[in-house]
Amino acid sequence: MRMVDKAIEFAAEAHAGDVRKGTNTPYFTHPFAVGLLLAEAGCSEAVVCAGILHDTVEDTPVELEDLVREFGEQVAVLVAGASEPDKTKSWRERKEHTHAYLQTAPREICLVSCADKLHNLRCLKRDLEVEGETVFDKFNAKRDAQKWYYEGVVQALADTLAGHALYDQLKQEVQTVFG
Repeated sequence: MRMVDKAIEFAAEAHAGDVRKGTNTPYFTHPFAVGLLLAEAGCSEAVVCAGILHDTVEDTPVELEDLVREFGEQVAVLVAGASEPDKTKSWRERKEHTHAYLQTAPREICLVSCADKLHNLRCLKRDLEVEGETVFDKFNAKRDAQKWYYEGVVQALADTLAGHALYDQLKQEVQTVFG
C-alpha cells in the first residue's frame, strides 16, 4: 500500500467520531484537506503524509512511536514539529511557542504548518460568511487573538516560505479574514 493511502486510513481511524469544533463536520476532513494542499503544492510523500497525520498525536491516543513504526522516523519528526508540544499551557503560551518555533523550523515542517493554518483559515472564512462574527464564540480565543496568532504565523514563516504558493495563499487568507 502506498504510504499516503496508509496515512489516510490511519488518520481516518484515529479521528473516527471526532468533529470540527462547533460543527457536525467530521474532523478527518481537515487533515485530509491539509494533505491535499501539500500534494497539490508538489511536496514529497513524507510531507503529504505528515500533513494527513499532523493532528493524530496532538488530538488522539496515537503516540509518536506509533508513527515511527507505521510511517518511519521522517514522517514522525515532521508530525512532532507541526504539533503543539505542551497542551497543558495556556492558548497564548502555546501560540507564542508556535510563532517562535516556526521562525527556525525546517522547511518541511513549515510547509505542513502553513497548509494546516491555510485550511483552518479557509474554513473560518466560510463560517464567517454564514454565521458572521459569532463564529469566534466557539473558539478559546476571540477575533483579536486569532488575528494576532495568524498574523504572527505569517511573519514567522516569511523567511522560510516567502514566494511559495502555500505561503502566498496563507498571507492572502489572513488579509481577507482579518483585514
